Amino acid sequence: MIVAIKNEHLAVEFSTKGAELQRVVGIDSEVNYMWNGDANFWAKFSPVLFPIVGALKNDSYNYQGNTYHLSRHGFARDMEFSHEVTGSNAVTFKLNHTEETLAKYPFKFELNISYHLHGASLKCTYKVLNLDTKTMLFSIGGHPAFAAPLNNQGVYTDYYLQFNNDDELTYHHIVSNLIADETTTVDLKDKILPLQHELFYGDALVFKNLKSNQIRLLNTKNYNGLNFHFEGFPYFGIWAAIDADFVCLEPWCGVADGINHNGNLEEKEGIEQLEPQKSWERSWEICCF
Repeated sequence: MIVAIKNEHLAVEFSTKGAELQRVVGIDSEVNYMWNGDANFWAKFSPVLFPIVGALKNDSYNYQGNTYHLSRHGFARDMEFSHEVTGSNAVTFKLNHTEETLAKYPFKFELNISYHLHGASLKCTYKVLNLDTKTMLFSIGGHPAFAAPLNNQGVYTDYYLQFNNDDELTYHHIVSNLIADETTTVDLKDKILPLQHELFYGDALVFKNLKSNQIRLLNTKNYNGLNFHFEGFPYFGIWAAIDADFVCLEPWCGVADGINHNGNLEEKEGIEQLEPQKSWERSWEICCF
C-alpha cells in the first residue's frame, strides 16, 4: 500500500511494506530526489535496517545458549507496517514483534518510524521500545538511495558529495559481506568526494570514524541537490549498485560483523542495549533544493 504526505514544497510517498520511503518530489521543480527502483540494478528505494545492520557471520548469532538465523539487514524491510497519518504532512509507521520474529530474534519490541515534512525538509525518526523483561540488543540504520543524476540532468560524474567536517575519509573494506580490517584512506579536496561508479565496485564504503554530521549531494550543472543531516549514528555507509545512477547515504547504529567476530550477540560491534520498558530514538533529515 502506498501512503502519501505533502506540503507546499514537497510531495512524498512511502510503501507500508518496510515503511519504505520511495519518492520525494519538489512541488515546483518536479524533481524526484529518490532513486527510481530500477530492478535491473536494485529494486529498493530506502530500506529500514533492523534489528541488524549488514550481514552476520554465517547469517547467524548466538544468544543465551541458542543460535538464531537472520539474513542481511534483518527482517523489518520485508514486513508490513501499520501506519497513522497526522494531518497532511506527517506519518508514523509501526511494527511489533510476532511469533515469526521471535523465532529468529527473541525480543519483544515496538518499532516506530515517523516522517515529518517542514518546509523543504523531510525528517525521519526511529523510535525503538523494549517491551520485554530483558535488555534488548539491536541495531538500526537507514539506507536511502538518492538519484544521481536528478531527473536525468547530466551524468553520474557531474555529481559529488561534500562533507562538512572531513578532509579525508577512511573506509573499511567488505569481504563476503563482512567488515575486514583493511582500510583505504581518501584525501578530500575542499571536503569533496566526486562520484564515480568505480567507487562501489568493491561494495559499500563503511566508515567508523566519520567526523561530519552533514553531507551534501551536489552537482556541477545546476542548483538542484540536497543536504543530508544526521546525529548520533556512530557508523555510516555510502553505497551504490554496480553502474547504477544513485548513491545511498546510510546512517547506522550498528555495523556488519567483522570477519573475526565470535558470533555472540552481546559482543557484536556497535550493538545497542535498551533496558526493559525503555525507549530509544535517533533521527536523520534531508533538505531538498
